[in-house]
Amino acid sequence: MNDNHPASDPSMGPGQPAPSPQTVRVAMPRSTPYVTYSIIGITATIFILQLATRALTRTDIPAVFFIKSNELIRAGQVWRLLTPMFLHGSLVHIGFNMYALLSFGVGLERHFGRGRFLLLYLLGAFAGNVASFLFTDANSLGASTAIFGLLGAEGIFLIQNRKLFEGQFRNAIGNIIFIAVINLFLIGSLPGIDNWGHIGGLLGGLMFTSFAGPLYEIEGIYPAYHLVDRRSAQAVMTGAATVVLIFGGLAMWGMIR
Repeated sequence: MNDNHPASDPSMGPGQPAPSPQTVRVAMPRSTPYVTYSIIGITATIFILQLATRALTRTDIPAVFFIKSNELIRAGQVWRLLTPMFLHGSLVHIGFNMYALLSFGVGLERHFGRGRFLLLYLLGAFAGNVASFLFTDANSLGASTAIFGLLGAEGIFLIQNRKLFEGQFRNAIGNIIFIAVINLFLIGSLPGIDNWGHIGGLLGGLMFTSFAGPLYEIEGIYPAYHLVDRRSAQAVMTGAATVVLIFGGLAMWGMIR
């Protein structure tokens, strides 16, 4: 990582050139991503229940109660704006989403912390399902709403902390843009894909992280440099409230229009 704020040298006289920025090593957070693993475990368990109920009753019972259904949301079953993230239609569907969760979630959870990461995941799913509710009448299910929230969060996190990732920033942002474009404009155009859910989840993740994502500074004295997150708990709550109020308001408008 690059620290572009080198300490001044009192032995240097006036007119001496300033030292060039120096590369320093800073330890990144390495905590175990329990929330990511727990979400994968819960989602896999529910998928097994889906398979079991299909085999035994020829009805996907979890989907009956928790899929995104516009008619039932308008009837008052508002939990369906969140619960579809735990349901999946096939082994390929859940496999792809859980792989994406593992790919993005481990690093994000270590930086965001468990509580803030869980909030991000839930808000991405909520925002995505609200967008789907507003713009498509089809039933939908899947964790991709939340996954796109993580994708948006990753982009904002890198932008807000780009000085720490100077050597990797362009490649990392380029990869995120590439993934978003491929999924939104290529895969998202396929029949049966709820692209509005993807767009809503992406916007939810972008919005929350703009207010609430980690804002790092390097502190310490060589060689014990460490990262300090300057984002306050109040800012995190502001970010969460902003997403809930905007998308919650849109959902209410969709119910009464």
